[in-house]
Amino acid sequence: MDAPPVSLHDKSILVTGGSMGIGLACARAALDAGARVMICARGAEALAAAAAELGGVATARADVGEPDEVEALFEAFATAFGRCDGVIHCAGVYGPIGPITELDPGAWWDALRINLFGTFLVARAAARRMRAAGGGRIVLFSGGGASGPFPNYTAYASGKAAVVRFTETIAQELGPEIEVNCIAPGFVATRLHRETLDAGARAGTFLDRTRAELERGGVAPEVGAAAAAFLVSDAAAGITGKFVAAPYDGYRAWPERLEALQTTDVFTLRRILPRERGMDWQ
Repeated sequence: MDAPPVSLHDKSILVTGGSMGIGLACARAALDAGARVMICARGAEALAAAAAELGGVATARADVGEPDEVEALFEAFATAFGRCDGVIHCAGVYGPIGPITELDPGAWWDALRINLFGTFLVARAAARRMRAAGGGRIVLFSGGGASGPFPNYTAYASGKAAVVRFTETIAQELGPEIEVNCIAPGFVATRLHRETLDAGARAGTFLDRTRAELERGGVAPEVGAAAAAFLVSDAAAGITGKFVAAPYDGYRAWPERLEALQTTDVFTLRRILPRERGMDWQ
């Protein structure tokens, strides 16, 4: 039996990175579910084009890695909609691609500024307002490199792995009033993969995989967007601190398994011990 459609009726949702790719799909999914939506992005032209395509959304320009701009973003959201019920944080970059010995330190650090520090700033601003209002839900995006090594993409992988542990940590800090989860959307054919193609040999083995996945069409952005809409909805009540692989994890059935989700470390990042792999040492 198919799960019922997600409802975000009478909810106000902020989507960062909402001008293209997964963010744009998330904004559309939230709108389709009945939410009031504001999208933000760094580029004013892309933001205006996305708003025209979506229709019925508010917009605000912001660099999520800049504290003052994030605060201004949430003030603009409060002016437009009042209470913030949910945040879907999609803004992110690949950063420099190549062997660690050849990377520019400034570019590497800037990727962390956007992908990790930006996630901290957005989650912090959202949590402060949600706590004052009695609760809410935050959805962050992880991705490639978070659950396994990602050679030649050290800035991206480090930031995205950190987002998972950040999610787990603040879920415990903020619960139960505020629930926080993060999504791995799968290989989605976005503008980021143009950077891999342009990097050529610097991308290492991921270059061939990228070409093959792009030829197959990748995972539709709507897959991750559907997961995000679910996780900011009341249907996801009780689910928090989880790392969700949108294409594979069957998350719509998770409300039936809340006890296991809440009392075990399933869908989290953990250290693997030898005995867990059939070894008799340590």
